[in-house]
Amino acid sequence: MSEERTGGVNRLLTGAAWVAMLLALWLWGHDITVDEPISAAPKTGDVAAARRPPAPGLPPAIEPLPGAGPKTLIIKSMGLEAPVEAHGLDAQGGPEPPPYERPNSVAWWQDGPAPGSTGAAVLTGHVDTKQSPAVFVELRTIKRGATISVVRTDGSTADFTVEDVSLVDRKHFDDQKVYAPREEDRAELRLITCGGDYDRAKHLYTANVVVSAYLTGARQVPVPAPAPTPADGGSGGGGSDADA
Repeated sequence: MSEERTGGVNRLLTGAAWVAMLLALWLWGHDITVDEPISAAPKTGDVAAARRPPAPGLPPAIEPLPGAGPKTLIIKSMGLEAPVEAHGLDAQGGPEPPPYERPNSVAWWQDGPAPGSTGAAVLTGHVDTKQSPAVFVELRTIKRGATISVVRTDGSTADFTVEDVSLVDRKHFDDQKVYAPREEDRAELRLITCGGDYDRAKHLYTANVVVSAYLTGARQVPVPAPAPTPADGGSGGGGSDADA
């Protein structure tokens, strides 16, 4: 890692509510080149509401969850557990990633779907900073079929299964293929960071790593039972037992 690298998402735009997202994405290009092919994302109306069978070896999708914001991102296969911050767009219409002083945090575009809700929720993070590796430094190594978990503000945990990992050239970035949901009425997740080569002259990476996943499980954290309250009048009969 070069000391000049600034990491980040390098003008990466987020948003699974892609109609709104397109208003910002025009700022930095529309063509597509994908080093490793990803499934073409359907335009609205191109897919039926009925779900497709899962890809071979992958579990079926489950119904989307009620809306709740993300708190923590967990990828056990990578040894990753990171806090999630809600962010909007910056002044140029790009994403507002976590600040460099919090390189191990992840940003969620709060104007798009929440992880677990219908649509494609987008989480972004730095790959490195000038000082050190950052939260998504190993994101490119995640495997198809891996589980990504998102702990949510309602106490539930949404589990997503990775269906593919792509390296998308920044010069030919297709917002629809990356951000649009691949299936109607499905809860999906995109994890995105910088990838490819580092251009020292421009101080940015040449590509983006895009991890696509979909909701396959949900767990509710048990609510702790309330502490027992003393019985009216106390338990006076137990005092003599302490004399032993």
